[in-house]
Amino acid sequence: VQLQASGGGLVQAGGSLRLSCGASGRTFSSYAVGWFRQAPGKEREFVAVINWSGRSTGYANSAKGRFTISRDSVTVYLQMNSLKPEDTAVYYCAAGDSRSWPKVGYDYWGQGTLVTVSS
Repeated sequence: VQLQASGGGLVQAGGSLRLSCGASGRTFSSYAVGWFRQAPGKEREFVAVINWSGRSTGYANSAKGRFTISRDSVTVYLQMNSLKPEDTAVYYCAAGDSRSWPKVGYDYWGQGTLVTVSS
């Protein structure tokens, strides 16, 4: 499975962006998909995850109430509202087995998309 993240860009604080994660090579409809981010000089951190059916989700505390993860048959989305400068990072999507939900073993990673939030 090859993942492709898109939708990043430059936005002012308080604005919104929607990131998308698509797959090529094979469908990822049976996988859980997570979003992660890595800010300059920092470790990569978990942002949000959605299980294969879309019925279960999980969020980092920093994302709760502002970000929403969703999916359809071919794409996983991360709607980001009320963005803050500290949300600036490269955002990555990853897919993996959710049989041990909420634990997910991420086997496939996409390239990142840069989100820059200006103050």
